[in-house]
Amino acid sequence: MTEAAPTNTERSPRRGMAAAVLSLEAITLGLTTPVMITIADVDTSLALSVGLGLAVVCLLLAGMLRAEWAYLAGYAVQVAAVALGFVLPVMFGLGLIFAALWTAADLLGRKIERERAGAWAAYRAEQG
Repeated sequence: MTEAAPTNTERSPRRGMAAAVLSLEAITLGLTTPVMITIADVDTSLALSVGLGLAVVCLLLAGMLRAEWAYLAGYAVQVAAVALGFVLPVMFGLGLIFAALWTAADLLGRKIERERAGAWAAYRAEQG
């Protein structure tokens, strides 16, 4: 039995990994809200808009990763997460960790997709 060529319904490893990073980051950013209010003494409305706002942006971007611009927006979210360290110093570390995870998901996902496309091209050439 021969294998069929990939279809348009095949899942993108890049999109899956990036969506996972954004989903986990949304949880982390959402949890910064009560910390900003209680420990950093940030105004409640500001903490809610920043913490929960960034969390919602992460979740929305995770659903929009079919578009290339969403990956660029994801990098902007990483910058915002690191910048949140000026309010909560622990976010410098967490933001950098998520930025590294985001970059790895993007770059490794691209590499996997390139290698997969090359393998399918070789398979098709071999089949004739």
